[in-house]
Amino acid sequence: MSSRTETDHHDLDQLTGIRSGKPSFYIEYLASAERLRRVIHALDRISRALVRTTEGPGTLVRSVAEAAADHLTAHWVVFALADGALPEAAPRHLVLGPAGDEVDADDPELPPWVVTHLHAVRSGEGHRHEDSGAATNGADVEHDPHHLHVPVHLDGDVVGEIVAWTGAERAIDATDASVLRVLAGQTAAALQNSALHQRTMRLYGEASRHAEDLAARNDQLQRTRDALTVARQREVLDSERHRIARELHDSVTQYALSAGMQIEVVRSEIRDERQRERLETAKALTRRAVEQLRSAIYALNHSGDRGPQSLPAMLEELSTVHMPSDLRVQVRIEGRPLALSSAAERSLFRVAGEALFNAAVHAEATVAVVRLAYRKDRLVLSVSDDGTGDPEHVRRSLRVAAAGDLDGSHRGLVNMAERAREIGGTLRIRRAPQGGIRVEVGVPLAPCPTAAPSAPAEPTEPTENPSPHAEEARSRS
Repeated sequence: MSSRTETDHHDLDQLTGIRSGKPSFYIEYLASAERLRRVIHALDRISRALVRTTEGPGTLVRSVAEAAADHLTAHWVVFALADGALPEAAPRHLVLGPAGDEVDADDPELPPWVVTHLHAVRSGEGHRHEDSGAATNGADVEHDPHHLHVPVHLDGDVVGEIVAWTGAERAIDATDASVLRVLAGQTAAALQNSALHQRTMRLYGEASRHAEDLAARNDQLQRTRDALTVARQREVLDSERHRIARELHDSVTQYALSAGMQIEVVRSEIRDERQRERLETAKALTRRAVEQLRSAIYALNHSGDRGPQSLPAMLEELSTVHMPSDLRVQVRIEGRPLALSSAAERSLFRVAGEALFNAAVHAEATVAVVRLAYRKDRLVLSVSDDGTGDPEHVRRSLRVAAAGDLDGSHRGLVNMAERAREIGGTLRIRRAPQGGIRVEVGVPLAPCPTAAPSAPAEPTEPTENPSPHAEEARSRS
């Protein structure tokens, strides 16, 4: 049987009681009972110390040193690991003083024998006396009953020591040595497990941070991919708009211009005044058609080239670019502009465009005023002209068209009424101060504590008709 096995059996005998048949059995029994009580208390303290593995090596080392000091009623306790042993374990050493407080190893008031043992253990020299048999089975207790050092074993190697000193009132016996050997034998494994646990927690923390970083990067990549998808959609839509614009310019517009030229030729050859007037009307209509085609071509070529515009900006552009040259349009903004939904701003823009077209084509107006009034709880858009239109006739035409416009001749009026209703507004037609017709749309505004001047419209996703100007070519009354 190996020396280590014999030591284990000896420790077991020391812990379980006496083996004697002498007359002094009772006295020895009492001593054995006291030792057993102390052993049970020590083992309980040791078990409570060793289960603190997950609290970190520092807490574990202090618990082990305190357990040894408590069992021995020691004045000084040193726990130290040899240099190079258990490299992940920390702290590498700990010294407890008479008051149970931790004492720094460089403290000048530290007793020299404590310093000597500490340096010997850390250098790996502290256990060599065990090899000569001095400390085997607690034999060193017989030489100095107030001093004990127990090696800490791991996988057959000595990785450190627990060293203790007691006062004159407390003698260390073989039972105490056995208890300390049990404590030392479990401490190395507990330290290694604690170090592994801490390393696992660090790795888990790093893995969690990496996972969060990957999730953030994935979100960023997803947003980038979505942005690229939107950009691609816009590119496709822009390409299609430019293609349609080219087709309109190269074919439809040329045909309309040719038709106007032919009408002029025929009109010059006809002497019937009534027929000449009809041809003059047809020529004017072809000219209007060419102007609307050019407006649509401009919208198709430019609507995708810049970001969203505010409603006042869209109305300004409408007045300068998309109207016939013989209609002078004025735009007036009253109050502080508020940001509306993109759908509401597009609908109001369409209403203004429809009203201006009707003023130019049907009412033969020369001046039109577009007024956009931002009031406390209401937005009012009005288009007034100096044309020949009759408000009562227009209202009657709107009622007839809404009831059943079979030929679609007044579909533009119905469209304006429907757009106003879709955004919660109302459409009114009355006499304009200039003498023509005034088309007015009132839209309620939600209470807003803050307002930014010239607030831009909300951005919209690409659709089949992404620009508000692209609908200028839709049917009009």
